[in-house]
Amino acid sequence: MEQVSIKDLSQFVDQEVEIKAWVSNFRSSGKIAFWQLRDGAGFAQAILNSTDLDEVKWQEAQKVTLETSVKIIGKVSKHPKKEEYEIQVTDFEFYQIAEEYPIAKKDHGVDFLLDNRHLWLRSSKQWAIQRVRNTLISATYDFFRENDFIKIDSPILTPNACEGTTELFELDYFDNTAYLSQSGQLYLEAAIFAHKNVFDFGPVFRAEKSKTRRHLTEFWMMDAEMAFIDLAENLQVQEDLVRFMVTAVLEKNKAELEILERDIKPLENIIKPFYKITYTEAVNKLQELGSDIKDGADLGADDETKLTQEYDNPIFITHYPAAIKSFYMKRDEQDETKALCADLLAPEGYGEISGGSQREDDYNVLLKRIKEHKLSVEDFQWYLDLRKYGSVPHGGFGFGLERIVTWVCGIQHVRETIPFPRTIYRIKP
Repeated sequence: MEQVSIKDLSQFVDQEVEIKAWVSNFRSSGKIAFWQLRDGAGFAQAILNSTDLDEVKWQEAQKVTLETSVKIIGKVSKHPKKEEYEIQVTDFEFYQIAEEYPIAKKDHGVDFLLDNRHLWLRSSKQWAIQRVRNTLISATYDFFRENDFIKIDSPILTPNACEGTTELFELDYFDNTAYLSQSGQLYLEAAIFAHKNVFDFGPVFRAEKSKTRRHLTEFWMMDAEMAFIDLAENLQVQEDLVRFMVTAVLEKNKAELEILERDIKPLENIIKPFYKITYTEAVNKLQELGSDIKDGADLGADDETKLTQEYDNPIFITHYPAAIKSFYMKRDEQDETKALCADLLAPEGYGEISGGSQREDDYNVLLKRIKEHKLSVEDFQWYLDLRKYGSVPHGGFGFGLERIVTWVCGIQHVRETIPFPRTIYRIKP
């Protein structure tokens, strides 16, 4: 007898198999019992018939509880009406009969569910979200491998920030002060001179006291940096990557998207080119839509939501005012008040998912920018060195994984996209 996974049941119709799983739901109808099984890879129904089990075994089956762990032996059959496969049980063995499960079928408050996040992860929707997340991570690696990038692991402990220290977690580092990284970008820039195209992917930390549905204090970020590239080429890489990632989910996670009741038509739109508008055009459009945004101000979450509801595909917003952007962004030669940068906004009101720019490659100009931003020249001397020894035009971008998961899954809050969310109010479990 072969031990199989639920996802492979279609290959074993009319064969007896063994499945190890958890009972995520159950009901009984007279002399027949139905157990919903979850084995990690999928869900299937096990049917227990009193005529197929001896009396002792049938009585033992009545002890089942939610989340009981079990080994099932039975014959695989196809559901008469659906494209699903079931197990007609001939024998079973409990590993553990679970205690009363805290998360019942009734509605629970968000705080209760987050307090029990270690258990909430088992629910079908949370299961589906994490499977989609896994596909997006795998697709990211696949894309970069196919496009000749290599992964460079940037440090999590850093002596200074990319953009000042107001939103960083500070800690004592022996006799010095260190910070939890907010981005691996600056370190990746050093690596392009050895490898040309590089990326990293790992946890980053922001001490920003934000309470919005789009913010976490710990999240996973992908940063990529590329040598010999301009802004237009940078945007094309981002577009290709996002299209590759979403296509992977559409191909591999149909069942998960159905569980999430995700309308996939907006995701299928990514076959079309992404929209590109300038910051000035975006501000004008927002003012027409009733926003009180002023020229020169950064777009807020409400502005991004309003704007992306007007488009059926992701939007690049380019050429922001340099005054509201980071010191390392190169200025537009045609208009020094604008930075050669872009944010990518997901449609359906989801807002920013990635941001990037052309990096300043001139030593003297970069030195000037560091001083203008009142940053320590000594702290950034190593970064300046990169412009002294073979400097080239280069650029990069980064995306927040959880924001992409939120959009692709069609859910409303970023806290559901990471296994154990960290916010300004939550560090447990």
